[in-house]
Amino acid sequence: MRSVELGLRAAGIGMAVNVLLAIIKIVTGILGHSYALIADGIESTTDIISSLVVWTGLKISALPADEHHPYGHGKAEPMAGMVVAAALVGAAIFIAIQSVREIITPHHSPAWFTLLVLAVVIATKETLFRFVFKVGNELTSTAVKGDAWHHRSDAITSAAAFVGIAIALVGGNGYESADDWAALLACFIILFNGYRIFRAALDEIMDAVAPSEMQKKVRGIASSVPDVVRIEKCWVRKSGIGLLVDIHVEVDANLTVARGHNIGHEVSARLKNSDLRINHVLVHVEPALR
Repeated sequence: MRSVELGLRAAGIGMAVNVLLAIIKIVTGILGHSYALIADGIESTTDIISSLVVWTGLKISALPADEHHPYGHGKAEPMAGMVVAAALVGAAIFIAIQSVREIITPHHSPAWFTLLVLAVVIATKETLFRFVFKVGNELTSTAVKGDAWHHRSDAITSAAAFVGIAIALVGGNGYESADDWAALLACFIILFNGYRIFRAALDEIMDAVAPSEMQKKVRGIASSVPDVVRIEKCWVRKSGIGLLVDIHVEVDANLTVARGHNIGHEVSARLKNSDLRINHVLVHVEPALR
């Protein structure tokens, strides 16, 4: 499936970039006496793990339905999203603890060259965020969009570190911990993003209904089938990068059972052949009461 391959490629690119950036940031942070940059590098290592989790979740969700999983394996994708959210929260807590420790421990001001590294990191991670988030939107993938927010969070912590280090360098004595305060502030942003991703993944796992606009599109496609009088009920839920649809269509009560059966098949076929990525359709045919 091309859409899944696109998501896998985005996760793979993210892992490769994060491995390189994590090494650069941690080494530069150690040489430049900047814990904010070291913490940023540690956060990048969680990005590597989250991208790997997303990659695995997409691979599993793309497996076809089988005897034990008649609805497919789509739930693996939001489960990966929840792991990504947990990784974000864990990274934020770790960075916050270490930042407080650095704030209360006297240390040297960061070196000026750490700003150059951070500028490159910010540009790289923001570009990566935009690319991966676009892919996530195209796939309607909670996990891929969560991975994108990991990249944006990394860009935010890097930006905070940049501001903090700049303040420390300009302020001189007494401002050495400015970059640590910046890292602490960035933790709240990371926590918020983790919460957003967690809520979206949880809704999908709990089979929350799809947005009303999506339901309207499904109703419109089903209503276009000849001899469909009206749509009585329509439930649409997300599963991985696809949708599951349960729909009740009303037809003329005087039609034969065979004709009603054929109408149901036509409704199912049109929905599956649409551009909505519908993987499973359950059609219930009812007599229209005029």
